[in-house]
Amino acid sequence: MIEKLLQDLANSRIKESKVLLNNNCFNGAYYLAGYAIECALKACIAKNIKASEIPDKKFINDIFTHDVKSLVKLAGLEVYRRIKESTDPDFSINWAIVKDWNEGARYKEWPKQEATQIYEAIMDKKGGILLWIQQYW
Repeated sequence: MIEKLLQDLANSRIKESKVLLNNNCFNGAYYLAGYAIECALKACIAKNIKASEIPDKKFINDIFTHDVKSLVKLAGLEVYRRIKESTDPDFSINWAIVKDWNEGARYKEWPKQEATQIYEAIMDKKGGILLWIQQYW
């Protein structure tokens, strides 16, 4: 199923991000960390698409985005995100770091601090964004 493929891609991209981070390749580390979140959210979206139904055309067009905030909404997680953000200060801090990632990150230079920061926001044992998303896939 496509959601399993996307889950595997999310896990692979975050591992690759860590390898790049450990080898001082901060641009790729930053980009792949955010891409892991995109894949994870798309896994949630794929899980919600029923094989017996044809999804709305606008919905299908909308899921071809790289915008993390939009993907959270399309995955049906916006209410859960707001609740989590209001009750978990660690998650709130991590969300503030991750929410603005987009595919344009691949065209920018990212210093060690920012690459490390996004990776840690995603993988934090307390309030990490990937761990939160994984509850829903």
